[in-house]
Amino acid sequence: MRIKKRTWGLIILCTIIATGYLLPEQLIIPVAGATPSDWNHKTFWYEPWGSSRVHKGIDIFAKRDTPVLSASMGIVVFNGQRTKGGNVVAVLGPRWRIHYYSHLARSTTRLLTPVLPGSTIGEVGDSGNAKGKPTHLHYGIITAIPYPWRWDSSTLGWKKMFFLDPGERLLNR
Repeated sequence: MRIKKRTWGLIILCTIIATGYLLPEQLIIPVAGATPSDWNHKTFWYEPWGSSRVHKGIDIFAKRDTPVLSASMGIVVFNGQRTKGGNVVAVLGPRWRIHYYSHLARSTTRLLTPVLPGSTIGEVGDSGNAKGKPTHLHYGIITAIPYPWRWDSSTLGWKKMFFLDPGERLLNR
């Protein structure tokens, strides 16, 4: 029996998605030398948070030019500028989660580069809308596959399907 091209495509797609979920997610704190005392554990989904309305990550404070490390293994899927985030690196990691690093002084990686936990990807800074504020790394985790049960009635609560609390995940590693 011959399998149609469409069926093969579906089999390959399902295999890729399943493989992404099978890879272990072993997180590290993404700033060299940082500890849990270097971020406020109550700022994820805190409001009001400027034009963003809610804070969709954590800010890990450190001296300018401190190395920013990849929190997980993955591949660099964005390396560039964003209006609010300034210098930004995004890494697609296990479980189809995008690890978002912003306000970098500079990036030290390239697009489509594979990274391991602890690989240097940039340096702490104050770019984007953090200009003039204490230097820090904004670290967020976005899931490419939504978790509908996380949706709630809070401000922008529907976006909770896509944004995960990185502080909670770093503490439970």
